[in-house]
Amino acid sequence: MSTDRQTADRHPGRLAVPAVRELSPYVPGKPISELEREFGIRDIVKLASNENPYGPSPHTLAAMRAALDQVWLYPDGSCHDLKQGLARHLGVDADCLTLGNGSNDLLVLLAEAFLTPSHSAVFSQYGFALYPLVTRETGAQAIEVPALGYDSDMPLGHDIAAMTAAIAPNTRLVFVANPNNPTGTWAPPATVKRLLEQSPSSTLLVLDEAYFEYGHARGTQDGVAWLAEHPNLVILRTFSKAYGLAGARVGYAISHPEVAEVLNRLRPAFNVNSPAQAGALAALADQAHMRQAVDRTMRELARVEAEFKRLGRWTAPSAANFLLLRLDGPAAPVFEQLLRRGLIVRPLAGYGLANCLRISIGLSQDNDRLLAALPQVLAASAA
Repeated sequence: MSTDRQTADRHPGRLAVPAVRELSPYVPGKPISELEREFGIRDIVKLASNENPYGPSPHTLAAMRAALDQVWLYPDGSCHDLKQGLARHLGVDADCLTLGNGSNDLLVLLAEAFLTPSHSAVFSQYGFALYPLVTRETGAQAIEVPALGYDSDMPLGHDIAAMTAAIAPNTRLVFVANPNNPTGTWAPPATVKRLLEQSPSSTLLVLDEAYFEYGHARGTQDGVAWLAEHPNLVILRTFSKAYGLAGARVGYAISHPEVAEVLNRLRPAFNVNSPAQAGALAALADQAHMRQAVDRTMRELARVEAEFKRLGRWTAPSAANFLLLRLDGPAAPVFEQLLRRGLIVRPLAGYGLANCLRISIGLSQDNDRLLAALPQVLAASAA
């Protein structure tokens, strides 16, 4: 038996390509069911994954239930009705759209379509964890640009000027989340536009607007307005956040039709299921429900932020539905103690922010529960 065959028999995982073997998988927020299994806790509040606690509208749920009547049929692989609805809503042609199983799906497609080991991608320190992941799985060079310091006007935010300077001749993708996850920080529209104008035509700027509906109320950009002038712009949005459809997994890319055509070559034919398509289309038609949820969330964010400040705790500026909270020491013990009280938040050691927690904004009673528990946990940790 050959040495290669023996290795494959004993360690089949080693057959994976080197770039994939070296990856660390993305770790999502702890689900409620897992905490119930671990500690036998009930009445759990999840403030870890930036979900919309108000959920989808009744019209959305009704459309999804109706779609179940034909769930034995394959979904529309082209997502025709949803594309047409999005095109009307956004004021773009339907051939500018690519649908994904969440916007994460589209990040993978972009990397597969435009990156090779001879290319590079640029993203910010403390940017979304999937940017380095999808870059490295292709073998491309990952260029991480240091974030702004704590003493800047936008602490931990993107250094857009430095990101512009980091673009190399072989750079094919620049990832910019604005507002950013996990920090909540944002760059002004003029600053993002300058990056787009200074990017070479051989580089696609991937503008991740997953938190668009929250951030736009605080003055962040609407990238769709820039598409006609900049064919190298790709905008990502999702129904997971403001529309309350995280479990349905529907994201979309808005781009030049040629870019969309490339992405649609790679897109699995049935990557968005029938109830998800029906729910997303109905959600678009109920903008009032979405806006009410966003308004309530942002009011709660301001209240929670003020309470943290009253407690002497630092938070990053946020234009999203969560806050990044900095502690005096490692956040892991605080995270664990909050878990035991039935409160799930997100530790950020994997982002290089070991002293920080990301806390999603929930219902007012859920936020009150966290605000009551946190000082007790911090006092116990300091004792």
